Amino acid sequence: MKKVIMTAILLIGISAMAQDHNRKEGRGNRHMKDLTPEQMATLQTKRMTLALDLTEDQQSKIQALFTKNAAERKAKMEAHKARKESGETLTDDEKFALRNERLDQQIAQKEEMKSILDDTQYSKWEKMRQKRGKHRKGKDRKPKAE
Repeated sequence: MKKVIMTAILLIGISAMAQDHNRKEGRGNRHMKDLTPEQMATLQTKRMTLALDLTEDQQSKIQALFTKNAAERKAKMEAHKARKESGETLTDDEKFALRNERLDQQIAQKEEMKSILDDTQYSKWEKMRQKRGKHRKGKDRKPKAE
């Protein structure tokens, strides 16, 4: 009888933890997918304004940049989704071309941000970007040496 009760408690605990994990995991992505590119750009611009204390001119330039990037990103996500649903897979050359294009866009965005922000704002933006990148790629990080 004790074994049955312990097994039941163990199964309930495991299922409760699994449900909680799934709920947290999808919270942020679903919200952003429902927004238009303009709405995403507005939210990003306002977050950056709060973090970097941007001027009106900087806000308008960054808003335009984020709107353009969000529209491109949304179009690429739709194309990827259509390709995935049709069962089409990319060749190694196509994957290389996509990665190369993404890196070129990141370089261009970095240059654009450098021209819009002043030196202190740019260095703070770089730190924010690196922190976000480390958080996002947590799976790829090497374990700490103990």
